[in-house]
Amino acid sequence: MKVIITGSTGMVGEGVLHVCLNDPAVEKVLVINRRSVGITHSKLEEIIHTDFYNLTSIEDQLSGYDSCFFCLGISSLAVKAEEYYNITYKLTMHVAGILVKQNPYMTFLYVSGQGTDSSEKGRSRWARVKGKTENDLMKLPFKQVYAYRPGFMKPIPGLKHSLSFYKYINWILPLGKKLFPEGFNSLEEVGLSMIQIVKQGSEKKIIEGREISRLAAI
Repeated sequence: MKVIITGSTGMVGEGVLHVCLNDPAVEKVLVINRRSVGITHSKLEEIIHTDFYNLTSIEDQLSGYDSCFFCLGISSLAVKAEEYYNITYKLTMHVAGILVKQNPYMTFLYVSGQGTDSSEKGRSRWARVKGKTENDLMKLPFKQVYAYRPGFMKPIPGLKHSLSFYKYINWILPLGKKLFPEGFNSLEEVGLSMIQIVKQGSEKKIIEGREISRLAAI
């Protein structure tokens, strides 16, 4: 398969990229970033592009791919409400709109988050925005769209963009999986499950922790 990954300079995207580069099912990976991911690999191609709200100048380079792992995102705590909406919803929908035009048979996997509000009516602003993004992505004429809702994600050892505090709480993953399997995964599981879902599809459109683990183990 040929995969486009966004957000590969963040913890989740870097982990998914690492899994894809090491999986024989993945033939080619294109990453689109504002700055270089700093990796050289025979499978990897990189486009440096500063304005994700306008991809028209590079859209011709985005055709010929059968999947997109959309890992780009930001915490609602880091920005004001309008900026969070613009990054989470408007930017995502612009990128997806370009990709579906170039690759109508693409499978699009959107990394959302646990607690996302599909009704778009709850009290939590970030959850409503994520829910709207999921819902509107699923209206686009891709082959398939899946919303990923992982909770805690254990980083892959040795990668550059793992959040520092995770190393102090990695021990919680085995216990967390037993007590609350929907809320705990490793980033390796996230990447492997994405590859598997492109291969075989899934009846579920919202992919949470237990299903991520199941798919990764196939």
